[in-house]
Amino acid sequence: MIDHLEHLQFMQDMQTALSQSPKGISPKYFYDQAGSALFDRICELPEYYPTRTELALLQSCASEVAQCMGEHADILEFGAGSLQKIRLLLKAAQQPARYVPMDISGAHLEAASVTLQQEFPQLRVQPLVADYTQDWQLPAALPNAGKRVAFFPGSTIGNFSPAQAHTFFKNCARHLPGGALLLGVDLIKLPDVLHAAYNDAQGVTAAFNLNLLARANRELGCDFDVKQFAHSAFYNAPLQRIEMHLLSLQAQTVHLSGQAYAFEQGETLHTEYSHKFTIAGVQQAALAAGLQAGPFWTDPHHHFGLLWLNIPHTQEH
Repeated sequence: MIDHLEHLQFMQDMQTALSQSPKGISPKYFYDQAGSALFDRICELPEYYPTRTELALLQSCASEVAQCMGEHADILEFGAGSLQKIRLLLKAAQQPARYVPMDISGAHLEAASVTLQQEFPQLRVQPLVADYTQDWQLPAALPNAGKRVAFFPGSTIGNFSPAQAHTFFKNCARHLPGGALLLGVDLIKLPDVLHAAYNDAQGVTAAFNLNLLARANRELGCDFDVKQFAHSAFYNAPLQRIEMHLLSLQAQTVHLSGQAYAFEQGETLHTEYSHKFTIAGVQQAALAAGLQAGPFWTDPHHHFGLLWLNIPHTQEH
């Protein structure tokens, strides 16, 4: 049933994407099984600093984060993927009550959860296939658990528009009263470093971007000629974001459900924003949604930040 609904949503979103000008679709559609595997490869690339920087940062501050979490924390992770980063927190945590990894890619999540459960046999692992970009629902709170702590690593919040980030913070405030959010953010830095991270020499990021078209062909019956599109990623400095697009190399027509959609030569399908942040900017944005700034940690080069944001018990409306 969920797969059918997801299929319909993908179909509707692709029809909308191809009908509008400029064309654009949510980056959540990158993450089918092939896309998730490609993203795991991106995280290991020499140019792609965010994953290893955040992992090193988590390693160095895990005991301090564990103190913030307290005993028997009920831990939730948005966009959990391969569950690599959470291991550092789970090892440091004081008898966590439960771990709920949430991800849109069901098969990938289930496989990763089975492996994690074997590593942490005492931990209750409860995977949740859901879309955190929508208004998500959480499993009921455990009766004897401590603080509910949401973990959102990878600077995935950078994929949101400022309005979407505000909605996400508001959802955290509503669903996790008395809890906290541990948020990973990619910080503003030299454009050359950013450009290299999204245009790797091996072309893995390009394959990841182009896989979205291959997925649309596989799942929706589209007829994208993938060879006639090119990966385009660049840093838009005034808007403090990386933009990823798929560039049409020629005038061409794509079909979906009996409808024809034209691409001009040089026209793009926008696939992702990746906003870059300052610590103060994130704290201000969180505060506007009712969260409160707590401790934060950065690496020695100030490439990446981890912020602890407290969620009050009662929200003012």
